[in-house]
Amino acid sequence: MTNAAATFPNLTVVGHPLVQHKLTRLRDRTTGTRDFKALVSEISMLMAYEATQDLALENVPVQTPLEGTTGRHLAGKKLALVPILRAGLGMVDGITQLVPHARVGHIGLYRDHDTLQPVDYYFKIPGSGEDRLFLVLDPMLATGGSACQAVTALKHAGATRIRFVCLVAAPEGVRRMLTQHADVPVFAAALDRGLDARGYILPGLGDAGDRLFGTT
Repeated sequence: MTNAAATFPNLTVVGHPLVQHKLTRLRDRTTGTRDFKALVSEISMLMAYEATQDLALENVPVQTPLEGTTGRHLAGKKLALVPILRAGLGMVDGITQLVPHARVGHIGLYRDHDTLQPVDYYFKIPGSGEDRLFLVLDPMLATGGSACQAVTALKHAGATRIRFVCLVAAPEGVRRMLTQHADVPVFAAALDRGLDARGYILPGLGDAGDRLFGTT
């Protein structure tokens, strides 16, 4: 983690034992679709604690069964989750269990397998972008093309507070995010070795979308 932080000041690797344990099961090629979905959801929930640890709070009065006191609740606009379709959908349920009132937008992008460049086809997010914290969700940060394009689209729509949450990242993708969007923190469960010729993360966990939805 120290070396990663020195090389990539935009990156936080979440090293919590539960995250690392579940990530190892997620990587295993014998893990089936049902367990893969559950693990993605569980890891996403755990990582959301890290990505939201500095949310603003405000004091509110509350009446306990014994007496009145002062509590604290989240201040400002509701958190917005923005999964990159389709694999990012697998991360939404776990985080909404933690933050049930979060708004959910969607960004449709796919990577052209020949050029490895992102192609966009859908964009819909909650309004009042300048007042919200947006968590962009995608299990994999590989080349960084889709992540950077999604962040660019959010900024064009008025978003000013954006964080990118993934499960596994490659140095190439983190570096591209740092170059193009240095103001956007990246949260990952692991920083892997690099990319193969097809743009897949090594050692990675395979194609997250295929493993989530049982397609090939």
